[in-house]
Amino acid sequence: MVSIRLSFIFLFIINITYSQEVNWISMDKALELQKKVPKNIMMDVYTDWCGPCKLMDKNTFQNPDVANFLNENFYAVKFNAEGNSTLKHNGKVFSNPGYSSSKSGRNSTHNFTKYLGVYGYPTIVFFDDASNPIAPITGYLTPEQIEIYLNLFSDKKYLNIKSQEDFKVFIENFESKFKS
Repeated sequence: MVSIRLSFIFLFIINITYSQEVNWISMDKALELQKKVPKNIMMDVYTDWCGPCKLMDKNTFQNPDVANFLNENFYAVKFNAEGNSTLKHNGKVFSNPGYSSSKSGRNSTHNFTKYLGVYGYPTIVFFDDASNPIAPITGYLTPEQIEIYLNLFSDKKYLNIKSQEDFKVFIENFESKFKS
């Protein structure tokens, strides 16, 4: 009985020690924080019905290396591409006038989603420290795949990418630091 308790306590401590979660905030909060401490934004654009979005939440964003890197280098934002929120960005107000709370499953696309040029889910959109969109990356990404983009967009490295060849060289020289 004592060994079972000790095993449980040991597993609980390991889980607390190695468990790291992404500090998700709203876009409004990220824009507010950028004014005080400029940092790039990483936005996870998802929908409620999207299976790959849920897998990315489970397999990628719950990875401790991904969570730590995001929390240290970005303001991490979750945005429902079909939600009914109102958002202010660069002097414009975005909403989802076609949203219907009576719909189950798919809903109309939010105007901010359209503004960002997002047409597939999941999509990760990176913004610079002045909140200008840099690039959308569409599709499910594993921790190993997203690490490349997090590294590229966490600072100004992306400004050196002028062609597909430049990106190829960046990837060839990239050294992963994530454990898994």
